[in-house]
Amino acid sequence: MELIFLGTGAGIPSKERNVSAIALRWPDSGGDTWLFDCGEGTQQRILSSTVKLTRVSRLFITHLHGDHIFGLPGLLGTRSFQEGERPLTIYGPQGLEAFLREALRVSGTHLRYPFTFQEVEDGAEFFCDGVRVRAARLEHGIPCFGYRIEEPDRPGALRIDLLKRDGVPPGPHYRRLKEGKQVRLPDGRILDGKAYLSAPKRGRRVAILGDTRPTPAAVELARDVDLLVHEATYGREREDLAREHFHSTTIQAAETACAAGARRLILTHISPRYALAEGESLAGEARALFSETEVARDGKTVTVERED
Repeated sequence: MELIFLGTGAGIPSKERNVSAIALRWPDSGGDTWLFDCGEGTQQRILSSTVKLTRVSRLFITHLHGDHIFGLPGLLGTRSFQEGERPLTIYGPQGLEAFLREALRVSGTHLRYPFTFQEVEDGAEFFCDGVRVRAARLEHGIPCFGYRIEEPDRPGALRIDLLKRDGVPPGPHYRRLKEGKQVRLPDGRILDGKAYLSAPKRGRRVAILGDTRPTPAAVELARDVDLLVHEATYGREREDLAREHFHSTTIQAAETACAAGARRLILTHISPRYALAEGESLAGEARALFSETEVARDGKTVTVERED
């Protein structure tokens, strides 16, 4: 699983950071890609990245502020030139479908591929090729959501050492035992495959949040995740401004990661008041509470590995 940060700025684009967009790519599925938010200029960032627009199959929108959606109509149109009939599913708050359909209608843009909308509400769950995606409403000036992405757990490995201990010879029954099924051996013994498997291997878990003040909903979405992507529009010195504008500081993002028991934190949605060179200083503020913290930059790729 790879996250490619296409836009890491807040509110308006700057020379160093574009506005919000993150690609989540599944290399094991042929590079299938999900896009989270699509601010103005996202297409340009895609052209400079390893993301293939033709592989984008799902779009998840956190909320309807312009720095998160104004790149959508153009991206959908470009995808129509590049992609034949591969379907696209778009998830987002109420009003997103009306916005896009009107933009496409007024501009005379015809999409050659089928696309569907899934309206997102607090507590919504979606199952995407076996992956569970859960949404929760955050605390922002307009309805805004965070998404939790959970892979299913994988079965444990077959314990060959236990089979040898019990005198079970190799054979085609090993496959059924690995599937956790019962097997009758030629000597009459009945074996339960579950007794010969190691513990299941936990699927990867990632939380990608939209704009928000600190809220218990963010903690729940990030509970025990391998990676939390959290906005940090402001440094610690701007807590009053963050609250006024329904955003978070570096410290508040770190507090959420701590409370959730996350393994890793990446800060994004950085105010243009902070130069790119100040990223390490912002990360240092959060690391005072949560050591495994980084600040994203446009073009950054982060890999989330499976458990061994």
